Amino acid sequence: MTRPIFFTIGLLICSNIFMTFAWYAHLKELSNKPWMIAALISWGVAFFEYMFQVPANRIGYTVLSIGQLKIIQEVITLSVFVPFSLFFMKEPLKMDYLWAGLCLMGAVYFIFRSKLV
Repeated sequence: MTRPIFFTIGLLICSNIFMTFAWYAHLKELSNKPWMIAALISWGVAFFEYMFQVPANRIGYTVLSIGQLKIIQEVITLSVFVPFSLFFMKEPLKMDYLWAGLCLMGAVYFIFRSKLV
């Protein structure tokens, strides 16, 4: 059972890296281009996001509920987004990231608590 979960997490990490770049990198790299160019490039990057996300969710759904998959994805999203915003976008580190992470840890607890008992 743990092998599909770890495989799912690995694929979701890859998916979220592409997703984060598709959603936000154009703000820095393509800010002087028309939005349509940024959208087309972002869609091209998002293709790779889906190439990881779809198998991740199909594999994960064999051992996890849809709610558990969603919460795992949200934790991974924040885990990828914070370093991206700090190192790529050069945004300042804010305590809000910590508070958001703590809220997500609460969500992880509640969505997985039936498996913990």
